[in-house]
Amino acid sequence: MAQAFDASSQQALLTARAEEALTLAKRLGADAAEVGASVDQGVGVSVRLGDVETVELSRDQGIAVTLYVGKRKGSASSSDASSASIQATVEKALAIARYTGEDPVAGLADADQMATELPDLKVHYPWALTTEQAIDLALACEQAGRDVEGISQSEGASLSSGEGVRVYANSHGFLGTQKGSSHSLSCMLIAQDEGGMQRDYDYTSARNPQHLRDPGEVGREAAARTLRRLGAKRPPTGTFPVLFDPSLSSGLVGHLLGALAGGALYRQSSFLCDRLGTPLFPEWFSLEERPMEIGATASTPFDGEGVQTRNNRFIEQGRIASYMLSSYSARRLGMQTTGNAGGARNVRLDAPLQTRDALLKTMGRGIWVTELMGQGVNGVTGDYSRGAAGFWVENGEIQYPVEEFTIAGNLERMFSGLVGIGSDIDTRGSIHTGSWLVDAMTVAGS
Repeated sequence: MAQAFDASSQQALLTARAEEALTLAKRLGADAAEVGASVDQGVGVSVRLGDVETVELSRDQGIAVTLYVGKRKGSASSSDASSASIQATVEKALAIARYTGEDPVAGLADADQMATELPDLKVHYPWALTTEQAIDLALACEQAGRDVEGISQSEGASLSSGEGVRVYANSHGFLGTQKGSSHSLSCMLIAQDEGGMQRDYDYTSARNPQHLRDPGEVGREAAARTLRRLGAKRPPTGTFPVLFDPSLSSGLVGHLLGALAGGALYRQSSFLCDRLGTPLFPEWFSLEERPMEIGATASTPFDGEGVQTRNNRFIEQGRIASYMLSSYSARRLGMQTTGNAGGARNVRLDAPLQTRDALLKTMGRGIWVTELMGQGVNGVTGDYSRGAAGFWVENGEIQYPVEEFTIAGNLERMFSGLVGIGSDIDTRGSIHTGSWLVDAMTVAGS
């Protein structure tokens, strides 16, 4: 990196700036205030066909202030954390608050909800990586993929490494800080035959660089994924079971969480309004978040409002057990915050798992989907329609790659028709899940 990143010094500086902003807000007449401040630094490199394409050294910082005058709210932000900039930001937020309309549920989260347990969750792992070393790793990753017979071209390989600090403080007297890191390596390759050109990719991501997969393994897996797509054709049209690859089934969980989110619920823009306690999945399926999990992708002891995070069971034995609420959305719904300002963290399934081969045998005849395209998901109705690519399955065996088709259904029907979960858990993101086998979806192919 261009310069060393001293996370502890940055933590102390941001803490002082946040306290300065709160003191100033109170002196200027705000009834309540909250401040979020962050700084991030990283390196990113990309290579293609053995040459360096880009080298990016980044450093971003910002401070955001939200003030309340009675039930009026004003917010302002700046990328400059100097004292002069903080004063200007506070003054702007205060001016906005004095002229906005009143909102009867506006305000900080309740003081008794503030986090009191602030353990070190082991999410900060700096990587003493020079630009030259980053380039070498990306080159090794791409070369390993290009060395595989049948690979004709490359879209390149990329490596990114970064760390940062965030601080949140409010006029309840709460102040929380957290240091974190994120590292990733990816590769995308191209293969071609008489039927046309195909591309695919693989990647590895972790907070701790020692947990990244070997660059050569990532390149070879990208090559294998690319080559298996050669000879793709359109599948038949009809209603078939669909097996979602783990990289895609996490998206289904994301759609579920979006429908359980307080913002969608109080706006009446969710297909799960007024559904607490009702069945949605088979009884063997449960889903929860574990925000205090040591070393995990999204671990944090406090949410975006300083509220203590906790394990939340969103689905319990198939039934909707909890919504996902910030203090504001909770007030709008007449409920209590679930510590989810900023979303769900470290989402995990509690369900019996099967091997992918077992799920394919259960499927019999249908489609294993490995890529989705488009944004055809309606959060209000749950209607689901996406372009897709994958593999046609007969008698529980993969037959040939397929492309240029769409799958359609309704999320509520898809959830209730969940047949099984795979043991091929993808742990690269905040949502950990294996393949999902859905009993029936409409396929529009040839």
